[in-house]
Amino acid sequence: MPSSSSAWPTDKGPKPVHILVVEDHAPLARNLADGLEQHGHSADFAADGALGLQLALANHYDLILLDLTLPRIDGLEVCRRLRAGHSRHVPVLMLTARGTLHDKLAGFESGADDYLVKPFALEELLARCNALARRHTLHQHHVVTIGALSIDRQAQSVTRDGQPVRLNPAGYQILLALAEAHPRIVTRSELTQALWRGEPPDSDALRSHLYQLRQGLDKPYAQPMLVTVHGVGFRLEAGA
Repeated sequence: MPSSSSAWPTDKGPKPVHILVVEDHAPLARNLADGLEQHGHSADFAADGALGLQLALANHYDLILLDLTLPRIDGLEVCRRLRAGHSRHVPVLMLTARGTLHDKLAGFESGADDYLVKPFALEELLARCNALARRHTLHQHHVVTIGALSIDRQAQSVTRDGQPVRLNPAGYQILLALAEAHPRIVTRSELTQALWRGEPPDSDALRSHLYQLRQGLDKPYAQPMLVTVHGVGFRLEAGA
């Protein structure tokens, strides 16, 4: 649960959003309710995965906070069914005590947009909620298109020139981060944050995943889409 010494910030700058909280731990749910209300946000609550999925599909939410370990249907399955059944991409921030790289990649593979390991500071939770809500203010469609590249966030699939691009979960997350930032350059630290929340397993892990991404995305083509901007970071070239 959130750190007991933390408190929600008091500024009311970000635009209020409507949030679904799917959490079976009652004290944590009450804590979240208090913090969200202090910032003018509105929230619905579900204490099990089945009810959470029902509410998520029936109502319009700007953001979903989803616990991983839930009664009836676990968070991974809730996220998978949400992605398969919803007509738009609703941001999902997964909350869990499971903090291994394997667990995080499983969360991303199920369709989560962000991952926060318990215990967490409420300030960090709020900051991530605000970032996700801003990113999806226009309720983006499932498909992101950049030149010949198409990313279907609902199906977790990628095509280039109509041909499937096969990526592992880490490569998919890196590509999605680059696509959502396009045409901006994304720094190495930003990619590390997107994939491991700032805790990479070793210094060569990102390099290895970038290499594998290039093999799937660019190797069959004469012109690469993933471009290294030396000393700065990486970006996608739409015209390639």
